[in-house]
Amino acid sequence: MSQSQSQRFLVTAVHSRRDGLGSDGMQNGDSNGSTATHGESTVPILEYLREPNRYGDGVPKESSPFLNSTDIDKGILYEGKNMALFEEEMDRNPMVSSLLNRLANYTNLTQGVREHEEAENNEGPKKKEIKAPRMGTFIGVYLPCLQNILGVILFLRLTWIVGAAGIFGSFWIVFICCACTLLTAISMSAIATNGVVPAGGSYYMISRSLGPEFGGAVGLCFYLGTTFAGAMYILGTIEILLTYIVPSAAIFKAEDPSQETQAMLNNMRIYGTCAITLMATVVFVGVKYVNKLALVFLACVILSIFSIYAGVIKTAFNPPDFPLCVLGNRTLAGRAFDVCAKVVIEGNETVTTRLWQFFCDGPSLNATCNKYFDLNNVTQIQGIPGVASKVIIDNIWSTYGPQGEMLEQQGLPSVPAPDGETNTGLPYVVSDITTYFTMLVGIYFPSVTGIMAGSNRSGDLKDAQKSIPTGTLLAIITTSFIYLSCIILFGACIEGVLLRDKFGESVNGNLVIGTLAWPSPWVIVIGSFFSTCGAGLQSLTGAPRLMQAIARDGIVPFLRVFGHGKANGEPTWALLLTAGICEIGILIASLDSVAPILSMFFLMCYMFVNLACALQTLLRTPNWRPRFKYYHWTLSFLGMSLCLALMFICSWYYALVAMVIAVCIYKYIEYRGAEKEWGDGIRGLSLNAARYALLRLEDGPPHTKNWRPQLLVLLNLDSEQNVKHSRLLSLTTQLKAGKGLTIIGSVLEGTFLERHSEVQKAEQNIKSLMGVERTKGFCHVVVSSNLRDGVSHLVQSSGLGGMKHNTVLVAWPDLWRQSDGPTGWKSFVDTVRETTAAHQALLVAKNIDSFPTNQERFAGGTIDIWWIVHDGGLLMLLPFLLSQHKVWKKCKMRIFTVAQIDDNSIQMKKDLQLFLYQLRLDAEVEVVEMLDNDISAFTYERTLMMEQRSQMLKQMQLSKNEREREHCGRTVITQTAAVQEGGSPPPQGHLGMGNKCRPRQRRPHPMNE
Repeated sequence: MSQSQSQRFLVTAVHSRRDGLGSDGMQNGDSNGSTATHGESTVPILEYLREPNRYGDGVPKESSPFLNSTDIDKGILYEGKNMALFEEEMDRNPMVSSLLNRLANYTNLTQGVREHEEAENNEGPKKKEIKAPRMGTFIGVYLPCLQNILGVILFLRLTWIVGAAGIFGSFWIVFICCACTLLTAISMSAIATNGVVPAGGSYYMISRSLGPEFGGAVGLCFYLGTTFAGAMYILGTIEILLTYIVPSAAIFKAEDPSQETQAMLNNMRIYGTCAITLMATVVFVGVKYVNKLALVFLACVILSIFSIYAGVIKTAFNPPDFPLCVLGNRTLAGRAFDVCAKVVIEGNETVTTRLWQFFCDGPSLNATCNKYFDLNNVTQIQGIPGVASKVIIDNIWSTYGPQGEMLEQQGLPSVPAPDGETNTGLPYVVSDITTYFTMLVGIYFPSVTGIMAGSNRSGDLKDAQKSIPTGTLLAIITTSFIYLSCIILFGACIEGVLLRDKFGESVNGNLVIGTLAWPSPWVIVIGSFFSTCGAGLQSLTGAPRLMQAIARDGIVPFLRVFGHGKANGEPTWALLLTAGICEIGILIASLDSVAPILSMFFLMCYMFVNLACALQTLLRTPNWRPRFKYYHWTLSFLGMSLCLALMFICSWYYALVAMVIAVCIYKYIEYRGAEKEWGDGIRGLSLNAARYALLRLEDGPPHTKNWRPQLLVLLNLDSEQNVKHSRLLSLTTQLKAGKGLTIIGSVLEGTFLERHSEVQKAEQNIKSLMGVERTKGFCHVVVSSNLRDGVSHLVQSSGLGGMKHNTVLVAWPDLWRQSDGPTGWKSFVDTVRETTAAHQALLVAKNIDSFPTNQERFAGGTIDIWWIVHDGGLLMLLPFLLSQHKVWKKCKMRIFTVAQIDDNSIQMKKDLQLFLYQLRLDAEVEVVEMLDNDISAFTYERTLMMEQRSQMLKQMQLSKNEREREHCGRTVITQTAAVQEGGSPPPQGHLGMGNKCRPRQRRPHPMNE
């Protein structure tokens, strides 16, 4: 359809409503009022929906079956000519030139980073083009995930893990970790395909699914994990540089072999600090330099993997020559000597070697030597016998050992030396740390992280809902296959002592995995160096932007400063914070110590991703409609449990520290008030829990032990809808202390249509005052034609289900002598009558403006209770509740009761003290004697009536029991007389002995069972 013939449609809706379709749903409207304009003619929207081809929609991609030629797609999808007739064919069969062009422009940076780069180059302000996201699954998700997952642990530690844990143990380590990330990726795919994926990556997915509190906690854990990952990559880079590339560059050199480890750690600290400074400077100057090297880093990873597999194939028919020197069955460090022999023959003379000088006190053949050296022979074995050998049988099972243990080759003869012989300073290869299964899990787990690299680039993808699940799952399956196959191949090709040699000391300081590579060990060494260096740069690029996103969300107030940066949006302050935290990992200096730390943070992040998916699935919220269908809440729950188990398997104390950090962040956000509403699953869980609790409360009235005043506080408002007596809320806070139900109610006279804006203003004013007074409760403002009906409505309908008020708190009316008005005595009397009719307690606070605020503290004093009317103990309970608050905590209770002249005041005081003792209340009792004419007739009659009622109930219960006992006694006497006359006793039914007269079986007391 040509541009001149394109039709413009205007769709209007008379009525619109929000339904449960969520952010990705449709806004439903009244179709009868919706029209579409076509030129000057009107097209009904329903007819357009039924026959879209009849009218068209003005979009070339939809109106034409052929290749579109819009400006957005020019130069992006097609370079050159293509004979594909339909666009779908183009998607299925891309041109080779297009694929190569995309690979050449490959970047592992996110959309926001490239926007900052363009702003740096001043390309953004000149021309603002709307570029369509053009990355597909392979370039946008699969390769970044592959590059992030395959990293430093594969090159530096996997062979050592196989040597220590054996093939079987290593297989289980890799399987558990890969299963954890696979289950997490399934949950992440469900979240990512539920609606439009924001261009913020995994942090946005988690926070918008679990709410601001969990989002902030998990976001910061994810940030810390990414930051410590940068430190781990930098340490890996320095280890490769100083151990395998330029060993002579070490600043600290150990004269004694026992001090080599400490010297190496000091070198790592010095060079690591220089590296973090250099990398942070590169990121600060411009991320475009990192971007230009992304393809180089990716190529290094892929070439290194291929060289490993090529080397394994080559060992089948031509194993490489990497001999190991062994004394008895103990492996020797090859760097320390040149010839693997005790003596050599030069000419016709036997000459001792350099190895002899390590074990003997002189170069002569008559020198005194180490006993083990004398008793055992020096032999050479091949470090890589090849895949055709049977070395795999020796490497199946684990060989864990303590720190300082010498690496011993199985199957070689060894004569033990006498006890007490020292091996200090001898060139043995020893274990630098104690090895065990759980420790190896913590070191290995960082090698399977990086599964969120695709979701972090969601804004760059053509179809994020399709690419993220497919690319991430394919990358996890690919890397899992690589790791599992490498475990088997390493165990099948390399000797066990060489596998356990972490730094390759027995093969002259070569990288162990490099000795297996083809065509040269330098392929792995150089490839792993650039790979780890690139991964460190990417961590320093991504972590500050994650911190910037958290800071700009505003959920953690003290982090807001890190949301600022340069004019182009580059997160300068966040970069400084990231470099500082990275420096902490650098100062730890040990790769094996840093790895479990970042494992904790990543595992916690993955755990909450699984929790988010499980919650959304179980709650069945209307907005939860993922396009990815291969998920289930049981898989998410299993993934969450596996993450939690792995945290404690790796390191229980690191796990506790990570959890404490997350809980502190959660409580801080909750305390400071995260005023964000993201439609999260935690809120849905709270609603379900509240519904369940309300249904349980509906079963029956609360027991006396659980009774507490559930308050309905009636407030008066002025003409500006401000609260007149704010101290009433202070008293409420002191009385409730955040426990139980509190409803703050008020009444406006008029009609709701006319005063709905005033209702909103009044509720806002009351809620702000509740925040100041720290009153935990609900606000309810109603509009009624008159004050009495409004109060009646509040008394009757406030609350929900079993969560209803049982006490009404009001202030004494100011102008109580006037009959009219909201503060007159008639309104007050009506309130008293309404409360009495509802069988609720009424608390009246007189001179409320003189009551203490929540900031005041009484250093002493008393709370006096005049217990005149028998009210069931409410007057006793109120001062006790007040004394629990900090304002009244140091005040004592005094109870005054009134007695007549003829009453026994001493006995009355003793009875009241006994009553208070049974109530477990500490109070002084005072009995005030008054004349009969001083006591109100109503008070006396009311108290007398309640006392008589209590006595009557007791007498009724006593009479009932006595009648039963008398009736049973007469029955027994009649039955006994019949037996004495010689007759048989009649059946119980004929004697009139019912169930109540039958002797009851005494049940054993639980303490006697």
